[in-house]
Amino acid sequence: MSPPVVLVPGLVCDATVWVHSRRSLEMRAEVQIACHDALDSIGDMADKLLREAPPRFALAGHSMGGRVALEAWRRAPERIAALALLDTGTAPLPDGEAGEREAVGRYELLDLARTQGMAAMASRWVQGMVWKPRLSDAELVSQVVEMMDRSSAEVFAAQIRALLTRPDARGSLPDIRCPTLVLCGLEDSWAPAARHRDMAAQIPGATLTLVPECGHMCTLERPEEVTRALLDWHSRV
Repeated sequence: MSPPVVLVPGLVCDATVWVHSRRSLEMRAEVQIACHDALDSIGDMADKLLREAPPRFALAGHSMGGRVALEAWRRAPERIAALALLDTGTAPLPDGEAGEREAVGRYELLDLARTQGMAAMASRWVQGMVWKPRLSDAELVSQVVEMMDRSSAEVFAAQIRALLTRPDARGSLPDIRCPTLVLCGLEDSWAPAARHRDMAAQIPGATLTLVPECGHMCTLERPEEVTRALLDWHSRV
């Protein structure tokens, strides 16, 4: 039988980001969607995922969810039948000015969420996360904003803490031995294609997929292309 699949959403995202892929994957396997709740560390999120997941499963994570997926693999590689890392990264918070800039930017969004609400925060956040020509797609933008508005500033704050204290997973990539997909939107300015080329080059036998005309929210911006890549990845287990 095909192994079950666990799909991991990113920062204040939920099952919405996986709707298209889930529908197709469920035709061949059991599918679970991870939920981070108000956990404030990547390690705690990975532990929760492992507690709730089947004994052995294929694991795909998007954005922060990719970091959680990689941490789950680091903690229990024998349970992971296949790994997919989408629009994500492996490096910790940078030292010095770059890290300070990232923290300031994240806390500015948190302040907006606390003072004006999650929808106001998401409306600003989405401007840099979706490929700019798609910002005129009202349905797509509404999907992102409404999804984040279902969360809360408290959850947002906890998950920001998790990202700012994220582990350094760069040295783990050469040890991955399961079928691995590395995918990102070609126009992703937050988790750029060059980073994913480097990640894929370090993972033995990894498949690299770069989705054209697509920003950071790949599963919503180009659902058909992402689902096709995930189905191919899952079939290799």
